[in-house]
Amino acid sequence: MRKRLAALGLCAAMAVGAVSGCSSSSSPASGTTEKTGDTAAVQTGAAEAGSSEAGAAAEDLEGSLVFAIWDNNLMEYIDENDMVGKFQEKYPNADIEVEKIKDDSEYWNAMKMRTSANQLPDVMFNKPFTLSRFKDYLIDLSGLDAAKNNELASGYAIDGKILGVPMTAGYEYVFYWKDMFKEAGVEVPTTWDELKTAAETLQAYYGKDNPDFMAIGLGAKDEWPDYPYMEFMPALEGGNGQNWNDMAKTDAPFAEGTDIRKAYDKVYDLFTTDVFGKDPLGMGSDQVTSLFAQKQAAILALGDWGLQNIQNGADDLSELGTFYLPVRDSKDDPFRVIVQGDSFMGVTTHSKNPELAKAFVEWFYSEDWYPGYINYVTSASSMTNFPKEKDPILAEADALQPDMELVMYDGGSDDFQAIQNEIAFDYKKLGAQMFTEGFDLTKELDALNEKWAGARAKLGIK
Repeated sequence: MRKRLAALGLCAAMAVGAVSGCSSSSSPASGTTEKTGDTAAVQTGAAEAGSSEAGAAAEDLEGSLVFAIWDNNLMEYIDENDMVGKFQEKYPNADIEVEKIKDDSEYWNAMKMRTSANQLPDVMFNKPFTLSRFKDYLIDLSGLDAAKNNELASGYAIDGKILGVPMTAGYEYVFYWKDMFKEAGVEVPTTWDELKTAAETLQAYYGKDNPDFMAIGLGAKDEWPDYPYMEFMPALEGGNGQNWNDMAKTDAPFAEGTDIRKAYDKVYDLFTTDVFGKDPLGMGSDQVTSLFAQKQAAILALGDWGLQNIQNGADDLSELGTFYLPVRDSKDDPFRVIVQGDSFMGVTTHSKNPELAKAFVEWFYSEDWYPGYINYVTSASSMTNFPKEKDPILAEADALQPDMELVMYDGGSDDFQAIQNEIAFDYKKLGAQMFTEGFDLTKELDALNEKWAGARAKLGIK
């Protein structure tokens, strides 16, 4: 479906070089960690304003752009909030065609075909795992204020180039009942061993009177709910958000000493205790979330989206709190937290009006558009100059770890996904198997190493 929208966009900052709130702190290379903290607001320098990135004055920019999206919420916001009119108030000399594609699967198929036909849209979105796929067709946006003010953009840089500016940020939490912790004499854990000890203490305390109690709720019947452990912990273990991509470059990624092996050893040690109740494979996510909401479990790891599900089933949220999953071995180690960028807006090399396209990106992330959009959706802001206040329950996790290090998570490159598909490696299914009697993790990971090496050879992946 194509929808024609007449519009023009250029952030005022590009025209006059006067946007404040640009981060003064340096950002990590792709896949590394970044220490959080207050970001100083600084004025964009005159030298930057005079650079080629600043572009021409608004009235001098003209031409047509195609902006391809798949996000229904964004399309609704564009329609409901007159993006066209807001654009034309400043930049009346260009057209923007917003092309809404059905869903992300259809989107990637369309973009793949257009790459070969030299017909990519001027402005497109990417996911973390597709940035590398389209890296040769995306323009470096490092000089834009939108990129500089984005908390996550440089963390996903490829070869030192920012190829997309993420619209939103996603965080993962551990929800818990503060009153249950207090009654059992348990403190919020800050290391992996403390988490295991806390869970065992809770299970013993409440389980003696309630045989159905779960210190940690999971819902392993659905398999996917183990993702905080099976998907994210390898990246947290080594502070490497590119862990899956790096695994594609080696024949034995599950060998002793690797991040994924160390992470899965920890997970297996936890999963083989009784802290997930008597039948973790017998219940799905919805049932376990409902039981947690009624305090039949004390701990539940979910993304920020899980809060609404808990709210729907709880009678009282006054004792609900959050902390981040503590994967570290000791308190001397950095406390790492997964964060994911989503919907990376980029400018393609196929654009006939690249300066206008970059101007559109600047405008999109400016005060004229972004604050309203980010408050319209439930996701967290990715922009340091437009922070979004977290729900007080979610904010508790930040207060507990003010010096946390963010790990910019990448879901896996094309090479990783090709190997994954070839050997049918499913980390979420593997996590569920850990609950089965007689499962041997060492044997399973050794077998995966053999299959992995064979798949790399067969697929010709270097």
